[in-house]
Amino acid sequence: MKDRISITMLEGGIADVRLIRADKMNALDAVMWAALAEAIDRLRETEGLRVVVLSGEGRAFCAGLDLSSLSADRDPGASSAGGTLSDRTRGVSNNAQYAAWGWRELPVPVIAAVHGVAFGAGSQIMAAADIRIVHPDTRIAIMEMRWGLVPDVAGMALWRTQVADDVLREMIYTNREFTGSEAKLLGFATHVSDDPLAKALELAAVIADRNPHAIRGAKRLCNMLADASDAEILQAESDEQVKVIRTPNQIEAVMAGMEKRRPKFVD
Repeated sequence: MKDRISITMLEGGIADVRLIRADKMNALDAVMWAALAEAIDRLRETEGLRVVVLSGEGRAFCAGLDLSSLSADRDPGASSAGGTLSDRTRGVSNNAQYAAWGWRELPVPVIAAVHGVAFGAGSQIMAAADIRIVHPDTRIAIMEMRWGLVPDVAGMALWRTQVADDVLREMIYTNREFTGSEAKLLGFATHVSDDPLAKALELAAVIADRNPHAIRGAKRLCNMLADASDAEILQAESDEQVKVIRTPNQIEAVMAGMEKRRPKFVD
């Protein structure tokens, strides 16, 4: 993983995670696919983790699939990430899907700081973040149709809560490139910033100062919105509230607010 992804723990439990295959614009080869999965698994077990900031070094966030890693004689059912496309090797996902879906499954919020390009699988990894901050000139495209393929790195499950149905269909069918500024208008991005990484780290610091148990509960609730029934969501709201109300961290949040000081939470 060390030559593909770096993880630096910052003050407050913020993980600064960077794709570092800068010479290839962080394109996804077999090693990068595996590194993404390893990073997600490592973060899942990291004590004191509050927020993840995901970015790419060099000229791009992620240029998508490294086409040089494809083999003309590869089995059509095989995945460039290893294994097969059909097998569920990572819970509900295959190996490639986990490189995106795994960020959504992390118990803490993930903020993507996106610049340069986010093509194909890169646009789907971006979509997996809870919050997406892009440079206005970022070039984004759901690229798969250019190669006669369909998007298959969990994008379909992620975009459905972010983008209008007709907009998504157009972008998939045409693989049209759009900018970060347009991405904000269409729903693919949350914020536009001339310095996405600085903005993401600033926002991460705000989230890290909230009750970590309430943040995790809120993410679980948000993850339900795509397909849970009203009754299931209403019950889940109550269940999550019972887990945090009158706990030491919830009391500390109230006291810190009243005393106008920074809270001191425990895991």
